[in-house]
Amino acid sequence: MYETMPIMKTIFFCAQTLNAKIAHNASEFVDWTSAEDKKYFREETRKCGVVVMGNATYKTMERPMPGRLNVVMTRSPDASKNQEGALEFTDKPLLQILQDLEKRGFPSVAVIGGAQIFTQFLESGLCDELAITIEPKIFGSGINIFNDFTRDVSLKLLEVRKLNEDAVLLRYKIVS
Repeated sequence: MYETMPIMKTIFFCAQTLNAKIAHNASEFVDWTSAEDKKYFREETRKCGVVVMGNATYKTMERPMPGRLNVVMTRSPDASKNQEGALEFTDKPLLQILQDLEKRGFPSVAVIGGAQIFTQFLESGLCDELAITIEPKIFGSGINIFNDFTRDVSLKLLEVRKLNEDAVLLRYKIVS
């Protein structure tokens, strides 16, 4: 039933420190990013209309992000927490999630974390672009953007944008 690859665009959105940390720990709410990064993230993920995240990332938020369908990947989905048109929990395989979203009319999906989810999508070849904000910080310890990544991936630079005096957005297309 799910043999074909989706044609929708899958984009990672992530803010990281200069030393590639996306958080100090798995329960940290990302409040250390710039106002400009938050604005960019809000605008771009609303254009997608849907965000996909892991359960740990969802638990760091106070509520689902408004104006977008929030899909939470978890090993034990709790359908009672689903909110019509706003929040869904799923244990479906990545490809099936994307195909289901495509059938529902979403032209693109924003993958917003965390490291385990980023790694799963990239390892599976189910990512088209990376939009990474480099914030002017270095964490002594923390979570890397990718977790036990095993593949080599080539990228093509699509955009470099200075978000403010210190933060830079890098947008890449995955070419292999």
